[in-house]
Amino acid sequence: MSPLIIKGARVIDPAAQRDAKGDVFIKDGKFVASLSAADKKRAKKIDAAGLVACPGLVDIHVHFREPGQTHKETIATGSHCAAAGGFTTVVCMPNTSPVADNAGTIQFINDAIRRDAVVKVLPTGCITVGMKGQALAPIGSLKRMGVVAITDDGDCVQSNELMRRACEYAKMFGLPLMDHCQDHSMTQGAVMNEGVMSTRLGLRGWPNAAEDLIVSRNVILSGYTGAHIHLQHISSKLSVEIIRRAKARGVRITAEATPHHIALTDEALAGYDTNFKMNPPLRTEADRQEIIAGLRDGTLDCIGTDHAPHTDYEKDKEFDYAPNGILGLETALAVVLGVLVREQKFKLPQVVDLMTRKPAALLGLPAGTLAPGAAADLCLFDPAEKWRYDAKAGFSKSRNSPWHGQTLTGRVKTTLVDGRVVFDGAKIKA
Repeated sequence: MSPLIIKGARVIDPAAQRDAKGDVFIKDGKFVASLSAADKKRAKKIDAAGLVACPGLVDIHVHFREPGQTHKETIATGSHCAAAGGFTTVVCMPNTSPVADNAGTIQFINDAIRRDAVVKVLPTGCITVGMKGQALAPIGSLKRMGVVAITDDGDCVQSNELMRRACEYAKMFGLPLMDHCQDHSMTQGAVMNEGVMSTRLGLRGWPNAAEDLIVSRNVILSGYTGAHIHLQHISSKLSVEIIRRAKARGVRITAEATPHHIALTDEALAGYDTNFKMNPPLRTEADRQEIIAGLRDGTLDCIGTDHAPHTDYEKDKEFDYAPNGILGLETALAVVLGVLVREQKFKLPQVVDLMTRKPAALLGLPAGTLAPGAAADLCLFDPAEKWRYDAKAGFSKSRNSPWHGQTLTGRVKTTLVDGRVVFDGAKIKA
């Protein structure tokens, strides 16, 4: 592999508190401080004038559907979406078919990753057998197979006692426990946020309290057991405040926000478009603003896309019967830049931090830095380029995006993994 020089970029590396125009040097798949005169002479060069060079983006919450749901997505196509979105490391949820609750399924996933992925894809394992919330999965054997966390994402563990035992085992094995916070008894038949819009549309409402109660439960259990619990896709104003108070007391709680929950509200459902149907549902403007405030002050630790592909024929149903979830990887950077930088006036390095160093640190992943010696995973993007997103021309097998047909600002131009270009702004370089 020839050495590589990224020339003249605005280099942002939150891990090193670097934000300055300069060059980035890569040799043998690693970042280096500089190159010898001979290496510079033979190096390939990428002119990055006017672009931002940052660590490859990290997403700790994606659904790639393999095994068993490959009509929606595969590890190959999901990793292509990631590369096109500037992501170089992603963490897959275990709600596949069969679910990833045993070593054999994790082995199958790892084999597919080695064979098909163009970015770094890391598996999680289930908390409970079959994701049924009745008995703990074999957490030790899942850890030995390389899972980076355990979660029943999509099907929150309802038993407080079982969750307590899961926390104890997760702490014993040094694994974060990621939880989708939802009290099922309060959401039976619910399809959107409970409020003015649900009443107007005649749809069953989903109260914030269904999230707030489980967030509170997890804060208590984390404090009681010392386990690290990560709260997924926070959507409720009160949940943000509960997390803020817990962190002030030193509880080992972390949390994420999604691009769609910082960009959209339940007003978007006025036309009954199922591409705006998700779990947790889009909330009110007050909830949206508090989530953004949580990202600003560090209450919420990172951005996670919750990339959740579904086919057209699954989404093209009456609102009550369509599945929850949207695509997220290819549009995440542009959406986040639009909300946090242009609307909310966040500094660009803070936003890069939320999508690189912070999610990597949260799970202890070797990613999110341009430091010499680190794997040369890099995202090169134009923060000012306007482009029209066409979900039908994207890299996913599915098309379920609320941003289809919209003009977005901020576009990924090149993605590198281990110093190799895997996305050149138009095509995947497998």
